[in-house]
Amino acid sequence: MKAARLVVLGVALAAGGIAAYLASSHHEAPPPAAPPPPPLATVEILIAKNDLGRGQLIAEGDVGWQLWPQAAATQTFVKKTERPDAIRQFVGAIVRIPTAAGEPIRDPAVVFAKGSGFLAAVLTKGMRAVSMEISAENGAGGFILPDDHVDIILTRRDKAAEKLIGVEKITSEAILRNVRVLAIDQAFEEKAGQRVAVGKTATLELNPDQAETLALSRQLGTLSLSLRALVDSQSSTVEGGDDYDKRGPMNTVRFGVSTLSLSH
Repeated sequence: MKAARLVVLGVALAAGGIAAYLASSHHEAPPPAAPPPPPLATVEILIAKNDLGRGQLIAEGDVGWQLWPQAAATQTFVKKTERPDAIRQFVGAIVRIPTAAGEPIRDPAVVFAKGSGFLAAVLTKGMRAVSMEISAENGAGGFILPDDHVDIILTRRDKAAEKLIGVEKITSEAILRNVRVLAIDQAFEEKAGQRVAVGKTATLELNPDQAETLALSRQLGTLSLSLRALVDSQSSTVEGGDDYDKRGPMNTVRFGVSTLSLSH
């Protein structure tokens, strides 16, 4: 009897040990691997395959589709899902904002001129293109290039002061500041490695009132362009010259009749 009890006890102990071992092995098992992250959502957008400079006509090989993270694709990007024929649509468009190779093409960066010509296409809304004659002497020696900013200086005889002092008096004043240069002669874009050449005509971007000021000033004396530093040309706002705004009425003689008018 004692032998049978010992056998039963031994079997129970063995079963308990096996159960404890299995429970311990199950508890120490490594956790299951985390599921892989979902694939990154992408969208095909239109990019520049070559460097695109201001005024350049886009050719078919200049643009193409590129996968882009969908979360980083803004509303200004051209998406293939929305405009599948964009490559064909953009061929012949005029580049308004220079775009480096690999950068997305944005609608505001190009102009669909539809035959209206480059100059009309790149003009800012509400602005006018006005040309004036320049030379090496009054055009910063030929170093002014398209997309530079300049001040326009009027040099004239002050006849009112001459009557008072009895001698010739010459005055010089900035009538407009921070004016954007659209073109020099027929050149609309500064090419890499371009040699300095003295142009004969500068085309400037002005609003209608400033265009009238320039036209009137051309009759009063000699106009010169003063090149602004790049760091001084960040603002796109054209400023009127301080002295020009404060000098008061202007005496204009037309067909022998003298008329006083405001300077701005």
